Amino acid sequence: MLSDIERKVLRVIGNYSAGRRRTPTVDELCIKTGRNRGGIMTVLEFLAKEEYIEWQRSEPDKIGVLEAWERKGPGR
Repeated sequence: MLSDIERKVLRVIGNYSAGRRRTPTVDELCIKTGRNRGGIMTVLEFLAKEEYIEWQRSEPDKIGVLEAWERKGPGR
């Protein structure tokens, strides 16, 4: 289960990429979420670890979407 900020960032990435045919940059995510760059980087690391996105810290603005919405957990 994702936290509120993780879910928000994932939805922003999914909606942004659907509407603009590219993923947002880290700076754009900061603006849209009101979070600082370090916080967004932490969230992106978690989403990559959980395989919602493809992302590497060495190329922060290169985000690949694997799943744009939170997975349903057991019993949901």
